[in-house]
Amino acid sequence: MKAQTSRLYHDVEFLTTINPARNYLNLSSLEKVVGYIQQEFKQCGAAPGTQTWQAEGREYKNILASYNPDKSRRLIVGAHYDVCGDQPGADDNASAVAGLLELARLVFAQQPALGYRIDFVAYCLEEPPFYATELMGSYVHAKSLHEHKVDVMGMICLEMIGYFSEKPDSQPFPSPELAELYPHVANFIIVVGIAQYEDFNRKVHQLMSDGSAIDVQVISFPAAHGLAGMSDHRNYWKFGYPALMINDTSFIRNPHYHMPTDTIGTLDFEKMTEVVNSTYRAITNML
Repeated sequence: MKAQTSRLYHDVEFLTTINPARNYLNLSSLEKVVGYIQQEFKQCGAAPGTQTWQAEGREYKNILASYNPDKSRRLIVGAHYDVCGDQPGADDNASAVAGLLELARLVFAQQPALGYRIDFVAYCLEEPPFYATELMGSYVHAKSLHEHKVDVMGMICLEMIGYFSEKPDSQPFPSPELAELYPHVANFIIVVGIAQYEDFNRKVHQLMSDGSAIDVQVISFPAAHGLAGMSDHRNYWKFGYPALMINDTSFIRNPHYHMPTDTIGTLDFEKMTEVVNSTYRAITNML
């Protein structure tokens, strides 16, 4: 059983047509997302839960679903569902929420025999003005794991997995050094982590790459700042958990980043489907 492109499209279509935009100010829109994710988790056969917290006097929610809940070791797979400002957020981050839901569907449908638990988590408040604060949904979640002394084997963050191009020199670079190391056509996905957890990064990269129909690259930055930690995985590092991001290089590649033009028509759902297939192989073969 493979990921279904039509389901990914349907998820992104739902998320990007919510009005007003699903940003931190529009609680009714965020609640529509919560209801949709809960419904999809339930249809998988999961029993979704919520984690709530307050920010600036408003209540926000993470949505969680667990596979193999009787196992003590956990792999966290997450993606944020909020957007920055008034824009549809197709790549950032409806693409990743769709990927998260499809991974859950595949895992619950195929029932792989695993020696660990997988927690699928949809976060709120990844975007400004709460980015890089302790009010991020991923910080709230990571802190709760630490407080409960949960045995976390690692965290995989899906962040912008849908924008690709086959045009020559379509992949820009932030430095000449990186331009020497990576492809110049924007048709790859990349595993992004830090050197402290290089073993984890390489393991996920290898599992994703084996038999993949999409090119999977990897980078381990020397430190947890700058481009290394620009999504929810950053908060797991703070509690000593291995964590990484699966990403299409974000604003480096995608000219629609945080713009009203980040629409569903800019995404490549065939490649996105292969990202999900590759990620499925990784999350079900970690031991």
